[in-house]
Amino acid sequence: MSAQPIASAQISLPVASGEAVVGDLVTPAGARGIVVFAHGSGSSRLSSRNQSVAEVLQARGLATLLFDLLTGSEESRDAITAELRFDIPFLAGRLRDVIAHVREREDVGTLPLGLFGASTGAAAALVAAAGDPGVGAIVSRGGRPDLAAGSLERVSAPTLLLVGSLDTPVIEMNRQAFERLDARDKKLVVVPGASHLFEESGKLEEVARLAADWFERWLRAT
Repeated sequence: MSAQPIASAQISLPVASGEAVVGDLVTPAGARGIVVFAHGSGSSRLSSRNQSVAEVLQARGLATLLFDLLTGSEESRDAITAELRFDIPFLAGRLRDVIAHVREREDVGTLPLGLFGASTGAAAALVAAAGDPGVGAIVSRGGRPDLAAGSLERVSAPTLLLVGSLDTPVIEMNRQAFERLDARDKKLVVVPGASHLFEESGKLEEVARLAADWFERWLRAT
């Protein structure tokens, strides 16, 4: 596949607190959809794993937005208390703020929208998508969908749960959440030989391929 011309910009995303978070928006020429990333606890938009997945999505013609879930002042507070990184309702609300901003943008606002969540960010993505028919697809990488309890039955977007075969406790959490999901299509994939962070050779690449296939299928359908 030939390389697509890509536009890249660092953007400011206003949130309900009156502050803003920073995001990195990458848009291939002729983008067919946009995927908004929600990183895991203690991480940021600079997550090397999410960036690697984003690059694969961009090569498939999908725009990506990686952003910091916390503002600067919240980051300072959370570094001491660690209270916000596990506050799923708060993080889901922040993600909804960002989704609303994306939908108002002239460049990507009309594109079908998907969500990619890692760890606690996956729970935030599921809660944010609950009751929102405009979310076209969701992918969870090593996620904690069990933390979205109470919202799982209201998620209609096709949802792909990816978990490593060595991540034993999280496999069971994903299986239980999978049973409760009421998405119009759903799939749980246990990636052989992978741990929680998919650090083993070739495993993150497999995650990226599976995610790209899922978004291509469902965002195009949207």
